[in-house]
Amino acid sequence: MENEGKGLHARVLESLGPAITAGDYPPGTILRTDELEQRFDVSRTVIREAIRVLESMQLVASRRRVGVTVRPTEEWNVYDPRVISWRLAGRDRPRQLRSLTVLRSAVEPVAAGLAARHATPEQCAALTEHAMGMVATSRGQQLDAYLVHDMAFHRVVLTASGNEMFARLGDVVAAVLTGRTQHHVMFTDPDPAAVTLHVQVAEAVRTGDAVRAEALTREITVGAMAELDVLAP
Repeated sequence: MENEGKGLHARVLESLGPAITAGDYPPGTILRTDELEQRFDVSRTVIREAIRVLESMQLVASRRRVGVTVRPTEEWNVYDPRVISWRLAGRDRPRQLRSLTVLRSAVEPVAAGLAARHATPEQCAALTEHAMGMVATSRGQQLDAYLVHDMAFHRVVLTASGNEMFARLGDVVAAVLTGRTQHHVMFTDPDPAAVTLHVQVAEAVRTGDAVRAEALTREITVGAMAELDVLAP
């Protein structure tokens, strides 16, 4: 029974969340729990649980005698991985991808430079392992397998920077990379030049070359933006 409740809650959440982020319920819209109960044919408890999750994302606010109100876009927790994935699934995908890629461009090169100074031998080994994994899966339309290594590579870079704020962006970057793959905003096979750059970043971090690690990572983010200009104009 408990699992059934969780399934119902997830169904409501996966319907309301994308609808809100897509603008189907504009800011200021009142969502009434009784109407939601009828629409989804679930109990008030299930609706309340889904609303609590949406509140934690700052998508809605509950007020007595008013109901559940959709909050202004600028108040949303745009760093929440689920909010990112919902927005990438909607009409606003090109703008969202650009916004997130600009964020990556500002953060990841600096993180790579710091990683070259602070990475442990284990982190250097992990970077090399995932860079080699990217090479191995970069041909033959193995995008899902490639994604696993790509996400892991960038998580290690952010964590190895030694900056806990950067490290917390690992989920954000993973959501961006996943969205690009799921929504086909990538070429059939990854750009060979980008794959080579990842290998070179791993080497620069391993040898402690902070300037080169930062410059190479900047090239990666510039290339990612250039791909968007072609695939998501």
